[in-house]
Amino acid sequence: MKQLLPHSTSGKLTMMALAAAALPTAAKAQQPKPMNIVYIMTDDHTAQMMSCYDRRYMSTPNLDRIAADGVRFTNSYVANSLSGPSRACLVTGKHSHANGFTDNTTCVFDNTQQTFPKLLQQAGYQTALFGKWHLESLPTGFDKWEIVPGQGDYYNPRFIEQNGDTIKQHGYLTTLITDKSLHWIDQERDKSKPFCILIHHKAIHRNWLADTCDLNLFEDRTFPVPTTFYDDYAGRPAAAAQEMSIFKDMDIIYDLKMDRPDKNSRLKHTYHNFIGRMDKEQRAAWDRFYDPIIEDFYSRNLQGRELAEWKFNRYVRDYMKVVKSLDDNVGRVLDYLESHGLMDNTLVVYTSDQGFYIGEHGWFDKRFMYEESFRTPLIMHLPKGYDRRGDITEMVQNIDYAPTFLELAGVKVPDDIQGMSLMPLLRGDKNVKWRNSLYYHFYEYPAEHQVKRHYGVSNGRYKLIHFYNDIDHWEFYDLLNDPHELHNLYNEPLMQPLVKTMHRELRRLQEQYNDPIRFTQK
Repeated sequence: MKQLLPHSTSGKLTMMALAAAALPTAAKAQQPKPMNIVYIMTDDHTAQMMSCYDRRYMSTPNLDRIAADGVRFTNSYVANSLSGPSRACLVTGKHSHANGFTDNTTCVFDNTQQTFPKLLQQAGYQTALFGKWHLESLPTGFDKWEIVPGQGDYYNPRFIEQNGDTIKQHGYLTTLITDKSLHWIDQERDKSKPFCILIHHKAIHRNWLADTCDLNLFEDRTFPVPTTFYDDYAGRPAAAAQEMSIFKDMDIIYDLKMDRPDKNSRLKHTYHNFIGRMDKEQRAAWDRFYDPIIEDFYSRNLQGRELAEWKFNRYVRDYMKVVKSLDDNVGRVLDYLESHGLMDNTLVVYTSDQGFYIGEHGWFDKRFMYEESFRTPLIMHLPKGYDRRGDITEMVQNIDYAPTFLELAGVKVPDDIQGMSLMPLLRGDKNVKWRNSLYYHFYEYPAEHQVKRHYGVSNGRYKLIHFYNDIDHWEFYDLLNDPHELHNLYNEPLMQPLVKTMHRELRRLQEQYNDPIRFTQK
């Protein structure tokens, strides 16, 4: 007869056996989930048009959700304020001269070089890219991609698919890019792996064609021009030589849609190509909205400052309408992540490829190292376990994104990456040693808008810029006392010790980053 164990002993052993059997499951449950990355980047979205940064113009409630729940960088900058070069800096973590894509007119991105998506892919991540690429070569390092040719079209755009086909699709581009991104996250990716998706919008790029459902927005508002709108560019010959003036260079048809059969402009044909992509319903909605504005505009025969300020307001309203669609679609992404329990282990990043002028200095566009285009918005929702909230004031740059994503994923950051991982800032490390200055270099000249080549250094308080090539001109600004950069102090006697200090810092950074184009100390 089998001897039975006492009840108490039998129960104890049974519980121990059950606990032992459960150990692997419990340990597995306690392991942190791998971190996902959702990187949303727009084109030419300035911080002035995000209400988490600036409330003068419009509300962006969905972008504000990211900032309110996470962090807002108040000193975020780019290395080269231009679309393609900015994207190359993003994916490589290197300045333009190091990644080889210095401008949009002469360069083709070497897609065999090291990029953070490739390194994540090698580490077991699922990677995807949807939207604007703008680097002339096809994307590499992505399990799935669909990109628009060149700048892309707002209405009924074409997409280049991974199999090489180019397909025209019906709808508004911002919504279509979001549709594709959410479909991949929900239906196409391998859900046993962490993922990194780059959602790259054309919005809010020139010429600001709004979705038809948003055409009537903001028409009841009139905005005062910025305080620097009538800048005379005294002491700044490079600023005086540009061709991005709202008054002189903003095309009345292409940019402001004041098209009429008897009126012509330099870019009228291009405008017709863009709106010619609309179907009958879209075009009917477009004409219903714009026809009365066109009739009123030409009947008034505006001149001088009255015309300049009318153009400014037309521009601002169109820009805001494109932002509205973008904000709505960011909300769709956030809603999906929240409803599917992904927010706790996902870093959500929102930024732009650079800043943009909303009438400051009388301008639209970007390119200059002046603050409005040198700066770019940067907000992040942080995964669970990263408790930093509110503003991060350290100077950061778009070359920092690649090492940040790699460190978050547990991937070794290669030594040749020039950016700094933002992870110590996101963890709230108290003793982090951070940079004191940033380097900038713009190359695309001669080209559209005629912004001359220049490089420079900023430490947040002082900025030194050298315009070169067909010009040899230096500018120096005290950003605390002259935040609008109207007074070039380079030749002021009292400023010379500070100028020399910034000369040394510029030379140090050019040597650190091994930029072959350097200035020689006088």
